[in-house]
Amino acid sequence: MLSKYYTVKREGSHEIVIQKSRFIGYVRRTETEEEAQQFIQEIKKKHYDATHNCSAYLIGEHDQIQKANDDGEPSGTAGVPMLEVLKKMGLKDTAVVVTRYFGGIKLGAGGLIRAYGNATSEAIRHTGIVKRQLMKGFSVTADYGLLGKLENVLRQSEYILEDIHYSENVEFIVYVEDGKEENFTEWMVDLTNAQAEIETIGEKYIEIDVSSTKE
Repeated sequence: MLSKYYTVKREGSHEIVIQKSRFIGYVRRTETEEEAQQFIQEIKKKHYDATHNCSAYLIGEHDQIQKANDDGEPSGTAGVPMLEVLKKMGLKDTAVVVTRYFGGIKLGAGGLIRAYGNATSEAIRHTGIVKRQLMKGFSVTADYGLLGKLENVLRQSEYILEDIHYSENVEFIVYVEDGKEENFTEWMVDLTNAQAEIETIGEKYIEIDVSSTKE
């Protein structure tokens, strides 16, 4: 498993107009090729009257599946530029469809490449990007006397405080970046004077919002 990777938020869209043609970019996170194809068909059905519904997607940890479709535009002027945007942004498990309604002015090959690239970039920017960081989970159980102190420092720390369970004792569910487990454990021992019970509870990806240009 990758320790981290970038992808888009669940779904979004954005429209731009270039030389009277409407370009509507749709973006969705898709973790399988079947999901990507289903997404493309949904947009084609929605815009059955459009001049073109061009598409591109990247699937897999190592971009094992890469597809681009010009949907009637001159070869290499739509799907490939869209795919190149996904690659340049370093996104994974991402599909994009750009719907075009022709406005009467031909753009030429260079103009089409720029238009489809820009429509893709703008749709992704408006949808938003997340970093999926692989993190190890910890359960930290302590006496209620430590509740205020631990909650305060955890919320201000680099670690992710996901939940707090209140029962006989208070339990904090915390996620720690891969490779920083030992630092976290030592920190907890010091903070609680070794009065907390610390257990690992598996690992999972935690999503962290980033800007469209990434960190």
